[in-house]
Amino acid sequence: MTPEIRPIREEERGEMSRVVRTAFNAGPGMNITMPVEWTLCLFEDGKLATSYAYYPLTMLLNGAEAPIAGVTMVGTLPIYRRNGYLRTVTKRHFQMMHEQGEQHITALFASRTAIYQRYGYGVVSGVRSYNIEPRDIQLLNNEPVTGKYREAGDAESGQMLDVYHQFIRGRNGYILRKGDYFSINGAPYLTYKPPELAEKLSRVLYYEDNVPVGYIAYLINQDLRPGQGMGQTIAITDMAFLTPSAYLAIWTYLSRFDLVNLISRWKVPPDDPLPHLLLEPKRLDVSMPSNGLLARLVNVDKALTQRRYDTEGTLTFRLIDELCDWNNGVWRLDASPDGSKVGRASGEPQVTVPVSTLAMLFFGWLSASEAARMGRLEVHDRTALPAWDRVMRTSYVPFCADNF
Repeated sequence: MTPEIRPIREEERGEMSRVVRTAFNAGPGMNITMPVEWTLCLFEDGKLATSYAYYPLTMLLNGAEAPIAGVTMVGTLPIYRRNGYLRTVTKRHFQMMHEQGEQHITALFASRTAIYQRYGYGVVSGVRSYNIEPRDIQLLNNEPVTGKYREAGDAESGQMLDVYHQFIRGRNGYILRKGDYFSINGAPYLTYKPPELAEKLSRVLYYEDNVPVGYIAYLINQDLRPGQGMGQTIAITDMAFLTPSAYLAIWTYLSRFDLVNLISRWKVPPDDPLPHLLLEPKRLDVSMPSNGLLARLVNVDKALTQRRYDTEGTLTFRLIDELCDWNNGVWRLDASPDGSKVGRASGEPQVTVPVSTLAMLFFGWLSASEAARMGRLEVHDRTALPAWDRVMRTSYVPFCADNF
């Protein structure tokens, strides 16, 4: 039989949840709660073989808001693997996006990056993690905190959300959060709060002149490492700040936990300022940079006009795209801070670029000159590379704080 690709039906939620849990070796808490119309699964002989879903999200692209498809819940049962089923579903999703014209970019966090790079995704952001003991949080600017800390609960969620959206203004790769958003370990539970985690979550708002300018959310756990006795650990799950003093105040607050042996922050932007603000930065255990967000331009002409450009410039390129035929060919981007336009072009382009590399340039994770040195694009006019670097540069390093 020809495999069938379609959204699941309501009565198939349990089976899709089983497929996802099997694919990821996950516990019973991983269940499909999203609307069924956000799913797209492959069935063989009536049996669900490959699961696939996508959130309709809004992402900031160098400060501009753009609708994207946040791909999630992807998995294939072991007995159906090596049949090209995920590639088939992915290509169908791209075709749907092309026909519907509502979203032009997909993004995801991958358990194995190699899978998605075969489908035209590029790594467009990085992530680090921190570990530090409270006693080692000694700041260069050791001035006393002048603002006020206040414990936050559900009643203050709106203030925290407002601080978050002010914090991400102008940034690159962050997701706009919903009013009922609840974050644990960077995962966006959009419709419910896991009670076993919600009870353990602490949230603190920081005010200057009675105005909230920062917050932190964290979990306190017992330190189970040998020899730690009744010690504790803190896991930072969320943080935002609107002023440099608010950022310093948050870390000053964390330095006051006398029973805590270790503070961990698992998702840290590459340009986070803490290493530059510690009196002894060697005491901060910083992980090696790792892959963060992956993204894919599905409709290149529409996608390129959805981000903000800080400078004017005209770029021409030949795009190579194995899965989306409508993207192949020569294009011209006329960019400016007032808006941009993209259209077909003729003649010799400045560069030839695979769609995965174009995503990296688009997000500002890689410059064209860097990509050329790596062999990730072919240069036809080297005098054009400075213009590519200038036009594609973003105000902030791309980073996404949320998993989806």
